[in-house]
Parts: sequence; C-alpha cells; structure tokens
Amino acid sequence: MTDPAAVERDAAEAASAFAHPAVAPDVTAAYGQHPDHVVDFYAPRGETRGPAPLVVLLHGGAWRAPYDRQHVTPFADFLARRGFAVANVEYRRGSSLPHQNADGPVAGRWPETFDDVAVALDALPGLAADALPQADLRRTVVTGHSAGGHLALWAAARHVLPADSPWRLPSPPLLRGVVALAPIADFAVAEEMGVCGGASAQLLGGPEHWAERLPYADPAALLPTGIATAVVQGRDDVVVPQQVAEAYVAAAAKAGETVGLTLLDAVGHFPLIDPAADACAVVAEEISQLAW
Repeated sequence: MTDPAAVERDAAEAASAFAHPAVAPDVTAAYGQHPDHVVDFYAPRGETRGPAPLVVLLHGGAWRAPYDRQHVTPFADFLARRGFAVANVEYRRGSSLPHQNADGPVAGRWPETFDDVAVALDALPGLAADALPQADLRRTVVTGHSAGGHLALWAAARHVLPADSPWRLPSPPLLRGVVALAPIADFAVAEEMGVCGGASAQLLGGPEHWAERLPYADPAALLPTGIATAVVQGRDDVVVPQQVAEAYVAAAAKAGETVGLTLLDAVGHFPLIDPAADACAVVAEEISQLAW
C-alpha cells in the first residue's frame, strides 16, 4: 500500500510543477498535417557564444490526451535559459474519452503515437535548421519525462527495432545521448506495479496485443543501443517507482551496455521538470554532460 504521506507529497510536488504559467515558444513548426504534428522551438536565452546544443523534449502524461506539451513549456524555457536550443515535440496521444471498461482516458494510439515520434525526430534537423539557426545539430540530446522518457529511449533505439518495423532506422540516430527522466522504461515491471493504471498495455492496444507488440515498443527489449544514456529518478517517486528505472538499467547491463542512473533522495516524480526544484538543475547538468 502506498504511504499516504508519499501521496500527499506527490500531490504537492505536482501542484508546484504545474503552477508555472505556460511559456510561449519563439517559433512553432509543423511536421505533418494533424493538429498535434507540431514542434515548439525555444532559442537559447541570454548571451550565447557560438552554436548551442539542441535538446529535443518529449513530454509525459501517460500518453493520454489530457496531457499535452504545454505543461513542460516552463521546463523548456528553463533549459533555454541554461543556454540550450530546445525543441518541444507534440504527438498524438490516446482518446479524450474512456473506452468501454476503462477507468479513464486511454493511453496512446497504436501505431500513431510511434508514427509521430519517428516522423518528428526524422524531420527535426530540417525544421531546427530553419527555426533555430543557433542550434548545433551535431550536439543533439533527447530528453523526456515519464511517458516521454519512454519515448526518448525508444527514439534512440530505432536502429535496433525488429527488422520488419516501419520505424526502424538503418543506422544509429545522430545523437549525443539520451537523458530519460523517471521513464516508463521497462513495460513488464511497469505493468506488474500498475504504473499509470496499466498505461503500457493500453499504449500497445490492450492485453491481447501485449506479446506481439512489446518487442517494437519496450525500451528494455531494445538493447544495447550504443547511444550514451542516463536515467534520472527520484527515490520517492510514487508515479513511476525507481524499480522501473532499475529494471531498465539491469536489462542494459545484461545486454552489455552501461546506463547511468542518478537517484535523487527526497524527490518524487514532478520535481524533475519543475524549474523551482533543485532536481531540475540536476537534470540540466546531466544534459550538459552529454551535450557540451
């Protein structure tokens, strides 16, 4: 049973993270025809010398429709104020209405959620070159929070997808690395723990598609990637507990790959994207270590 004090602390942390007003981007560009096929670009703030690393940001929210990129715009601005160029990517999520026998909005769309992330990442070099000439595309780092952390890990692993996957890349993506924040990184462990109300299984289209689609979607099954990867995780996270991150790191080690794991004491799920929290500075430093 979850500690009531931990639940109360999580609610306070979420309230703090969501209290910041949305920050408008400098430029918005479309990568497709759907209203969600957009990327918001944030130019590096202040005095910058030379090109700035590009941080590609994938928001969380359990792949569900009520949660869009707006809630991470303060985090995008925070990174821009740290000298990064930032691309905040939107993508199609689940239905806004519960399906039959569901307790809430369905998580994700198969295959549209993955279609969008793949197309957006493939289009980003061209879009960023036009929208943010300050961005150094040779120093691109992908980051994401929660469900977005899953998508960040997945985006960096497309070259190791099964051969028949429509999203497979012929070679590794040109990334400096990935920084995954409290990611839903191991679907089996996430489902065992009931993370986000069974969102992982919903993302794959339901339990009847679990075994068939898991090899195409689960980061823990897509290893090794050869891409520098770091995971940042709060020890007090009751939304995506640290066991999920630890399972991914263990799977990587078993595959012969080292994944960095930074566990933050007295930190839950939301401080990682809260500009007012010390944990957010830790995240920026992790990104810096890969990008600069």
